[in-house]
Amino acid sequence: MYSQTTTGKLSKGGVGVQSFQGRLRLRLPRQLFNGKQQYLYLGLPDTTVNRKVAEAKAKMIEADIAFERFDYTLAKYGKSGPNLKVLEPPQPKPSLNLAELWARYTEARSKDVSETTLKLNYARVTSHINKLPTKSLEDAIAIRDHLIKHNSPYTAKRIWIQLNACCKWAKRSKLIADNPFSEMAEDFKINNNRESEDIDSFSKEEMEVIISAFENHPRYKHYASFVKFLFWTGARTSEAVGLKWKHISPDFKTITFTEAVVNISSQGIRKETKTKKSRKFPLFSLPKLVALLKGIKPENCDPESPVFTSLTGKLINAHTFNADVWKGCKRHGKQVDGIVTKLAKEGKISHYRPQYQTRHTFITQQVAAGKNSTTIARWVGNSASIIEKHYMGDLSHVGAAEF
Repeated sequence: MYSQTTTGKLSKGGVGVQSFQGRLRLRLPRQLFNGKQQYLYLGLPDTTVNRKVAEAKAKMIEADIAFERFDYTLAKYGKSGPNLKVLEPPQPKPSLNLAELWARYTEARSKDVSETTLKLNYARVTSHINKLPTKSLEDAIAIRDHLIKHNSPYTAKRIWIQLNACCKWAKRSKLIADNPFSEMAEDFKINNNRESEDIDSFSKEEMEVIISAFENHPRYKHYASFVKFLFWTGARTSEAVGLKWKHISPDFKTITFTEAVVNISSQGIRKETKTKKSRKFPLFSLPKLVALLKGIKPENCDPESPVFTSLTGKLINAHTFNADVWKGCKRHGKQVDGIVTKLAKEGKISHYRPQYQTRHTFITQQVAAGKNSTTIARWVGNSASIIEKHYMGDLSHVGAAEF
């Protein structure tokens, strides 16, 4: 049995004096040995005089620890006699680099985030990490500079947010001592009005030109109904792709947006909507849209089948649609313009805009027509505050919505 002269919890770096089987020993701080408890056996009987000797030696060791001069051979502390235990300095833990930490973080988060978040958002960060010139946490400043130099301000900040979260987790998990990214928020400047600057809606006339071009295209007229639907509902592309016939009421009075499809490695993954909430979209006041849906609904329709399909009858791949149909891409080293790119070059629309501007066009047109922000927000799955903040600006260039 033994008893301690000190009471309560020792401070970090503190050395305790103990009696063990009638003889004195010093209890050394665990941090010296990677959390393992070690003792220095003095070989002295537990007497009042010897206690004072042990306490003096304990204070000497505490001072050496504080000034980072602790002698792991124990020779400095009078190592002699058969009862003294020689201690070896702890082997330093192998340091983990950023790629290794991110892999562990991703694995830990895999239970809490969706499959699409892992395969899209986390995979993008993995790709950016793989391109870094260094992955050592000691080079965090160089990593910051690389992100800022080689990415847009928005992308750079999004990557930093994930790296910071990863290292916060690693610190809590005692994988690293400090998070080198924690004080970098001010280094990543982005325009707070980025969303509003991204809004570049088509005019009603341009919308009609685009729809007409799809309707008359020899190969891609199949997608005309899909493009009309995007313009006339403001649905997110993933929601339109994920729409099944069971989501449209039999009387064609409402659409229920409850699912979305995102593409990962050419595979369509079905998931919840972006807001994770279902919403109703009214059809009863939109005869053109009702006529469109009735016109494309197959006889003996399978409720589980998609409303809009690719040329081969499969789910539409949004990336392929953009590259092959809307914008265009390089084929065999030659640039092939998509429908909307070609219209812009021919001067039939003022300039090219990405396909997601169909959503902005719908919202802008509804605002111009005098619909209140709460109603529009309910239709498109946004908040009224977002509608008011980003869409209720100068609308002199657009006409009123008409269906």
